[in-house]
Amino acid sequence: MADDIEFLRAGPEQTTEVLAVLDEAAAWLRSRGVDQWPARFEAAWIEPGIAQGDTWIVRTGGRTAATVTLDWFDPVWSDHPGPAGYLHRLAVRRHAAGLGARILDWAAATLAHTGRHLRLDCLAANTALRAYYESAGFTHRGDTRVGGAPGQRRHDGPATLVSRYEKPLA
Repeated sequence: MADDIEFLRAGPEQTTEVLAVLDEAAAWLRSRGVDQWPARFEAAWIEPGIAQGDTWIVRTGGRTAATVTLDWFDPVWSDHPGPAGYLHRLAVRRHAAGLGARILDWAAATLAHTGRHLRLDCLAANTALRAYYESAGFTHRGDTRVGGAPGQRRHDGPATLVSRYEKPLA
């Protein structure tokens, strides 16, 4: 992986690019027996984050390597007051495997001066990802059920058990 890394705010013109990264990551997860995300993402699920300027494209060596959304509200955490930034849809292309830790570091650095905690969640059954987040300094803050298909966050579908993680930032 190249040392040069760029974080670029995604605009509407990058919707297809963001979807391609998410779909590639979802297919890789499914090939490993993990149903963290749907087989294909829909543009309508990511367009609000892009429109609000919360979705990022990560490039290494001039190539699209990953995408991540960092926003400021998540109803999954409504029972945990306090200022926080919420990391969603962190997806890394296979050619950039290993980039996740640098993206987590970027998110922490982005929030460090705001006095916010960094929060995220993942499928509770994804024990490998849970261990990864714990090794990156996140603390498990309990499990909760969310409605809708994985990756979609609706309140009219089947409930999915997710594990919530938090990293206080100095």
